[in-house]
Amino acid sequence: MLAVNFAPAIVLYLAILVFYVAAYWRLFAKAGEPGWGALVPIYNLYLYCRIAGRPEWWLILFFIPLVNVVIALILAMDIAKAFSKSSGFGIGLWLLSFIFVPIIGFGSATYAKPSGVALA
Repeated sequence: MLAVNFAPAIVLYLAILVFYVAAYWRLFAKAGEPGWGALVPIYNLYLYCRIAGRPEWWLILFFIPLVNVVIALILAMDIAKAFSKSSGFGIGLWLLSFIFVPIIGFGSATYAKPSGVALA
């Protein structure tokens, strides 16, 4: 009986999850990275760093408490810039990624490889 009560919530959750993964898949594909990378934990953060134009070793910074929050903000700003969006969009990407990632993934934004960022 309990499973029947939770079934609609589970179906809704899975639908939102599939939509979110599809949005990240499209974002990665637009940037020339493999879309399936959105499905692989840690590797998707590695790809996110590459898309933002940051060195791949920044992935390690995600495992340091409080530093990861700052790194996530910097990467969100860089991703927004790489897709020709404003810094306000970057903050939205950082705080409300469930709204802003689909805007990039399914929208008309095009990727321009970041310049001026030193790659290691």
